[in-house]
Amino acid sequence: MKLKLTCPIVFFDLETTGINIAKDKIVEISVLKIHPNGKEEQRTLRINPEMHIPEQATAIHGIKDEDVKDCPVFKEVAKELARFIEGCDLGGYNSNRFDIPLLAEEFLRVGVDFDMRRRRFVDVQTIFHKMEQRTLSAAYRFYCDKNLEDAHTAAADTLATYEVLQSQLERYEGQLENDITFLSKFSSQSNNADFAGFIVYDENGVEVFNFGKNKGVPVLQVLKEQPGYFAWMLNSEFPLYTKKILTEIKLRSAGLMK
Repeated sequence: MKLKLTCPIVFFDLETTGINIAKDKIVEISVLKIHPNGKEEQRTLRINPEMHIPEQATAIHGIKDEDVKDCPVFKEVAKELARFIEGCDLGGYNSNRFDIPLLAEEFLRVGVDFDMRRRRFVDVQTIFHKMEQRTLSAAYRFYCDKNLEDAHTAAADTLATYEVLQSQLERYEGQLENDITFLSKFSSQSNNADFAGFIVYDENGVEVFNFGKNKGVPVLQVLKEQPGYFAWMLNSEFPLYTKKILTEIKLRSAGLMK
C-alpha cells in the first residue's frame, strides 16, 4: 500500500559501536527518502567512528575497524545528511528509542543543531509489537512473506522496515490510518521531553525528572531548590540532547528564550 504523505518521510537504520546513546557512535547509516509522489532516494554511508568497534558489535553487523578506517568521520557528512532529511518525517525500526536519539546525539557532537522535535516519528517496531510481538526478520516474514537476507546491514534493514510498514497498512486497514500523524502517535510509547527519557511530561504537560531521587519532581522546582543539580547533570555522562533540553528549560524559566 502506498503511503499517503504530505511531506517526505525518511526511513533510516544505524549500525553502531554499541547501544549507549551518550558514548557510542555510528559506523553505518542507510536512509531511504520517500516523496509524496512516490519517488524514492536511498543512500548508505560507512562512517569512521574514531573509536574501536567492539567485537560484540562486529558480531552483529559484521563491520570491523579496518572496514571503516578510510571512511569519512561523522562531522564530514553531518551537514549533507541534515540537508537530506530536512523537512522530512522519520521512520525506522526501534527508532524512537535508539536510532533517533543516537542520530540526534551525533549531530550535537559535531555542532549541527538539527531540531528533531519539529518532525513526526513512525516506529514500525512499536506498531508491530502492539499488533503481533515479533523481531524485524519475523515481521518481514510475517507481513511480506519474504526472508530478510543480509539482516543487520543498514540498507537491508531500512528497506525491509519500509516494506513492513506498507504491509501493515494493508493488513490492518480499518485499524491503522494511512496518515503519518496517526502512525506517529500510534507508534509512540513515551511522553519523553528528551529522547532518552530522563525528562518526561507529566499528565499536566509539565517537565519532570524520570530518574533518581528527583523522579516525578518538576524540573523547574529542582533547579530552583537544588542549584547545583543543573551543573551536576551538565558535567555527568548524560546524552547531549538531554543536556540541551535541560538547558532550554532553565533558560526559559529565566525568560531568556521563548
